[in-house]
Amino acid sequence: MYLFSDDRLYKKNEIELQEHKKQIIFTSIENEDIIEWLKSHNFPESFVEDIKNEDQSVAYEENESFKLAILKYFQRSAENDLLYNDSNIAIIMHEQKFIFLAREKRIVKNIVNRLYRRFKPSDSLEYVLYLVIDIMVDHTMSVIDHIDNRLEEIEDRIFNETLDEQEVQKNLYFARRTLNRIAKLSVQQNDTINKIFNHFPVVMRKKLKYEFIDLKEHLSFLINESKTYLDRTGYLQNLLMGFLSNRMNQAMQRLAAISLIFLPLTFIVGNYGMNFKYMPELEWRFGYEAVWALNILIAWLIYKWLRKKRWI
Repeated sequence: MYLFSDDRLYKKNEIELQEHKKQIIFTSIENEDIIEWLKSHNFPESFVEDIKNEDQSVAYEENESFKLAILKYFQRSAENDLLYNDSNIAIIMHEQKFIFLAREKRIVKNIVNRLYRRFKPSDSLEYVLYLVIDIMVDHTMSVIDHIDNRLEEIEDRIFNETLDEQEVQKNLYFARRTLNRIAKLSVQQNDTINKIFNHFPVVMRKKLKYEFIDLKEHLSFLINESKTYLDRTGYLQNLLMGFLSNRMNQAMQRLAAISLIFLPLTFIVGNYGMNFKYMPELEWRFGYEAVWALNILIAWLIYKWLRKKRWI
């Protein structure tokens, strides 16, 4: 559990929540002490269900005492470096309390480390909320940048002789899954952030107007870029299929060329394999050598013609 209080950052297993004192807390959703404290202060049971529900979508809820925002944080999957899974983030504001809840401790640590470099003790809770959301959006933009770099590598790899087509197809599949999820959730988070901003007091809306304009511009960028890269993965899939089809055509062309070389030779050999008694060449002293010379000459001429046509 992390606590921004008294101009310092504390890391403790247990933190005492003090009434009427500004405290900014980062901890796990599984922290029952926080959940019990919320319930003891009339935190709605429906809000608790939203926090603990893994399938909860992006949302913003509030009542006379609490404000609750459910957002998404993207984490790289161990299965593939282009596959990112989204995890629920719950942000709760109550009087002088700002509580950040995440399902995994590493998410909490990542957000705290980034916030520590930007946080000032004089910052209002609304500004801290802006900072946290901005950090999360910046993280998602870094995910987009990573996918962009990997797509460039994949595009170069498609034309490599050592192409592993199954690996490339798998990477493109995971990239499409991630980009599609980012595009969808960014639209939802953009709507949720509008609700958050519109429910601020008038004074805070004026003070944070340009910060939230910048935030929404970043989200619009995420939406547009994720859709652009989604189209790019489709282009790369078509490029891969075209390259594989071309390579298959070349292989078939070579097989056809080899067949074309042996076709007349097979015809000649077939003629001499017929069981006729009167065949003039059978009694000829140099018949065997002549047939070999004829076969080699025909094969060489066809080979030169195929090379000229660039079939082989």
